[in-house]
Amino acid sequence: MGSVFRFKRFEVDQSGCAMRINTDGVLLAAIAAHSGPFHILDVGTGTGVIALMLAQRFTDASIDAVEIDESAATAAHRNSMGSPFASRVRVHHSPIEKYKTEVLYDLIVSNPPYFINDLKSKEKRKEIARHADEDFFNVLLLKAAAMLHANGSIWLILPVKQAETVLINAVLQKLYPLKVIHIYSDKSKAEFRQIICLSFTDTPAEHEHFYIYEAEGIYTSAYRHLLKDFFLAF
Repeated sequence: MGSVFRFKRFEVDQSGCAMRINTDGVLLAAIAAHSGPFHILDVGTGTGVIALMLAQRFTDASIDAVEIDESAATAAHRNSMGSPFASRVRVHHSPIEKYKTEVLYDLIVSNPPYFINDLKSKEKRKEIARHADEDFFNVLLLKAAAMLHANGSIWLILPVKQAETVLINAVLQKLYPLKVIHIYSDKSKAEFRQIICLSFTDTPAEHEHFYIYEAEGIYTSAYRHLLKDFFLAF
């Protein structure tokens, strides 16, 4: 696979990025919902693919994309500048805890590092992209809650065990689950990811189930429909 991933309306050069485009990121970018956001924040943008997909979906929104890794931030900036959405996407090279803004965001999304306490990668930059310290999610939730508009929402995609922990800790920031989407490879396998939507509204969470494959190598109609505006193959 080459370093350039082509979508219908933009392309993403992944050169210099420790973490390449993956199913988690495109699912989050295609599923995260809001009735009409004006300000969006993408935490840990990597290649910038999530920010660009959101820019395509929400044509009135300005997107801030924050990335701790300098090479990835450079690539994300290059990708945004080469896209039709260059005027609405700004990339910031910064750890999220040091990111400063006066903006309150309507929509905050993140496909964060998640292998807490797991064996660390030998490659340092990939380690940063994929692993998190114990307090990473608490810092993310604290910062996100401070930057979230009263009617805004936070969308995260996580492995199941991290999602469960985040849902518990989110309550400390008065963030509550509005929706939990259980992601499965296919109907024969256990869920392997959850997309969780958090807001300041304390109501019973809505649960959905989403399957990627109908059978081996055959995508479900739901997956194809979700990504038909982005993937050339669909």
